[in-house]
Amino acid sequence: MFKRLSWIVAAFVSVLVTVMLFLPASWLGLVVEKQSRGRLSLGDIQGTFWQGSAFVGVAADGRGPVTPLFPGRFQWHISPMILLGQIRLELENPASLNVPVRLAGNFSQWQLSPAVLLLPPERLEGLGAPLNTIGPSGILHLSWNDLLFSRANGQVSVTGHVQLEMAEMASRLSPIKPLGSYQMGFDLRGTEADMQLSTMKGPMMLEGAGKMLSGRFQFSGKAWAQAGQEAKLANLLNLLGQRRSDGDKDVIALEFK
Repeated sequence: MFKRLSWIVAAFVSVLVTVMLFLPASWLGLVVEKQSRGRLSLGDIQGTFWQGSAFVGVAADGRGPVTPLFPGRFQWHISPMILLGQIRLELENPASLNVPVRLAGNFSQWQLSPAVLLLPPERLEGLGAPLNTIGPSGILHLSWNDLLFSRANGQVSVTGHVQLEMAEMASRLSPIKPLGSYQMGFDLRGTEADMQLSTMKGPMMLEGAGKMLSGRFQFSGKAWAQAGQEAKLANLLNLLGQRRSDGDKDVIALEFK
């Protein structure tokens, strides 16, 4: 009886291990969709949950084919140590990431290694309004230092610095190309964050500061045209907000509360 029971247990464990080793990569696609609340999807998924590849994109209204947001395919390798509560994940895509990204830790706290991610603005129109109306073009680079994620009481907090570089930006709504180059910095402190927006060069000037407190985002800034460019930028600026006086010039108030 004991010998028969041992064989049954051994067979069950063997089947379980086999199933775990060959989990389809589509399972990871479900995780991505759930964690991004349907904003992101994986397309043309190949391999297994533990090691595979796909491109990252969006599907219109959560249905239909997935439109890639980034160049190239993302390849991943997940360590089986996750079954013991230890997270070890490596993600690479030479077309979009300057270096492979590593995620390490446990289910309560994990750390993301520094990297720079290329974001083609034309593809971001797939995320919907207002990007599909603005029709942005240019060069976007999102970079970060070591980001520390912590989870407690069902809430995830992040500590670190993230920076978005927007170079030679343009819009289909404006005859002036490019509109300028800009920089946005995010200082993340748990569930709070500070944001700074500044212009590296015009002719459309942007600046402002914002905060995120307990999930609420507030931003106060302004936009204006360099001298001699007011008429050409008037239509685009009027779409951004209300005009107000700021010293000796008119600016567009950028207020989000």
